[in-house]
Amino acid sequence: MKSPIFALALPTLLLSACSGGIIPKGGASAPSTTPAPDVAAKPVPSTPVPPIAAAAATGEILNAASAGLVRGPAIGGLSVDPRKTNLALASFRTSCPGLLKRTDNSGLTQGSDWQDACDAVKTWTGDAISFFATYMDAVQVGEGKAFVTGYFEPEIAGSRTKQPGYDIAIYKRPSDLIDVDLGLFSDELKGKSIRGKVQGTKFIPYDERAAIVDGSLAGRGLEIAWAADPIEFFFLQIQGSGRLRLPDGGVMRIGYESQNGRGYTGIGRLMKDRGLITDGSMQGIVKYLRENPEEGKKIMNENKSFVFFRELTGAGPLGAMGYPVVGEASVAVDPKYVPLGAPVWLSLDRAEPNGVWVAQDTGGAIKGANRFDSFWGAGDRARAIAGGMSARGSALLFLPKAAVARLIPAE
Repeated sequence: MKSPIFALALPTLLLSACSGGIIPKGGASAPSTTPAPDVAAKPVPSTPVPPIAAAAATGEILNAASAGLVRGPAIGGLSVDPRKTNLALASFRTSCPGLLKRTDNSGLTQGSDWQDACDAVKTWTGDAISFFATYMDAVQVGEGKAFVTGYFEPEIAGSRTKQPGYDIAIYKRPSDLIDVDLGLFSDELKGKSIRGKVQGTKFIPYDERAAIVDGSLAGRGLEIAWAADPIEFFFLQIQGSGRLRLPDGGVMRIGYESQNGRGYTGIGRLMKDRGLITDGSMQGIVKYLRENPEEGKKIMNENKSFVFFRELTGAGPLGAMGYPVVGEASVAVDPKYVPLGAPVWLSLDRAEPNGVWVAQDTGGAIKGANRFDSFWGAGDRARAIAGGMSARGSALLFLPKAAVARLIPAE
């Protein structure tokens, strides 16, 4: 879902530009339903467990291993919600094939470290927290100070065909959109890439959002569907995937295929800086856009990034590991600090995200140690919680016992 640049930490993505790299990594009537209500869930306060005191890291911090590790408390004694922990165990089971074969960029584990846990989870019948306590130990990365936002799978009114009430084009990737690996031209640019198109003998930036919205791609057969509401579609693009509620009651799921290579601009920060809003949540931003449609269109176009989609079939939405992300179980992480597929325990000043999650996704705005983006599923509840999620507290990773013994030798 977020394997490209958008793994959507909504409050953060709306307020700030994405970081990292050079590419910002028929016959029915008009829609009878209105857009989902733009309301945020009232936060449920909680007192987080404080992070464990840790010595300041020395030298350059490149990943979790260089950020420093502290052994955490016994997993069996951690406070958890059994229902959510069972969801996390199921997601860990799903992630095991990837855990065993992926290169762990955090520097914490090797694929073989996870073998015993992944073998055992296939037939485990006990409670979930006991499984994690049996095969893993908890560690804190760096200072352990967690910041958590939220994302969800939006559902908006859409149609497979253009018809009255459905006239916002949803495009697939254009054939003239080209990715260039700059590392092929200079060792100094390894890991960097750009996206654009060829015009004559020159390589130029691809069309920005305003041009695409005004029809620069029309008539090329790129439309895979049509949305009813431009604001709802704008936010679906930020999320990177979602559901189209079709006129006949069916659902078409779409997912990120590519992006135009233009830099991402968080319109929430832009609007706050101009004094247009004081509430930087998705709900506050949408309220202003709806009340000021002409100005709102101009503001949305200041985010020059535009996302192209493909239709999704089968289970989903899919995270960066290629497996379905699960509401209240999957989190997006920075893979330099958390092995993809590893369990994470959160204790925050907001109760809803507290407990065990599994790292199954990534995102352009999710950078650094103890930075997480919690996935809440689809529907109005998920939208309400994710749209206003901003919580702080502490975080622990669950790693195989053999890996922890290697990383933090017993004194």
